[in-house]
Amino acid sequence: MALLRKFRKTFRFLCAVACGLGVCGVPGVAHAQGVASEYEVKAAFLFNFTKFVEWPPAAFGDEHSLLKICVLGENPFGKTLRSLMGDEVGGRRLSLVLHPESLETCHVLFVSRSERERLGPILASVRNAPVLTVGDTPGFIDQGGMINFILEGSKVRFDVNQEAAERAGLKISSRLLALAKHVKGRP
Repeated sequence: MALLRKFRKTFRFLCAVACGLGVCGVPGVAHAQGVASEYEVKAAFLFNFTKFVEWPPAAFGDEHSLLKICVLGENPFGKTLRSLMGDEVGGRRLSLVLHPESLETCHVLFVSRSERERLGPILASVRNAPVLTVGDTPGFIDQGGMINFILEGSKVRFDVNQEAAERAGLKISSRLLALAKHVKGRP
């Protein structure tokens, strides 16, 4: 029974990612789960970003440390992100932190639109820390953010600021960069 629940959860997120990438026309994908909401798709992307980013060893206390996904500001994901917690990526269990006290302890930091007035100081505070910063606010990567979600019609896409990621010691897989609409700092 637990295996069936795990399969269903994984299938739902694969459907959400497929819809976000605009491949809902694949037979069975759109009809199996219905249309995913914008933030269900973005949650699936956040989860999958962790599979295609490499953090420096110093970003973790030890080999058993959690991989922390943090949400700063209002949580637009509802329970969607929480349903992923406990899963493992690269041998590390995922942990969700809402309203983190110390941003430098996050591995992925989603900065909600509710924080747009404080965006500059927030991003400056983690500028050189190994924290993958993700947002969906216009101008996010121009202010130093690393990945910014954008909507094209009903499709969720993203831009990447590779310069900011490299400055923080993060390595973004070429496979992820290939999916980005735009990559700032691409040679």
